[in-house]
This record gives sequence, structure tokens and C-alpha cells, in this order.
Amino acid sequence: MPPVKHHSKSKVGRRRSHLAKTKATVGVCKKCGAPVAPHRACPNCGFYK
Repeated sequence: MPPVKHHSKSKVGRRRSHLAKTKATVGVCKKCGAPVAPHRACPNCGFYK
């Protein structure tokens, strides 16, 4: 079925206001200093916490 009502630009924009991408969080390994994602083992040395 086709849409019944027209969605205005402001209505669509308000709905999409929460869809913005966020920057990836990157920490630093305490053992070797390589960048590592939070709650993940270090890809360089394998250290975790």
C-alpha cells in the first residue's frame, strides 16, 4: 500500500536526529601502548586488564 500521509522535512529530520554516527571509542593498552577498543584484548600483545 502507498503511504497515506505526506511526511514533512521537519518531521523526517526530527526522526533522524538520533541517527548521527559517533566516533569509535579507542583506549590505550597499559602494557604496550597500542590503541585498543574498550573491553577487548590488545591485538598487539594480547593483554587484557
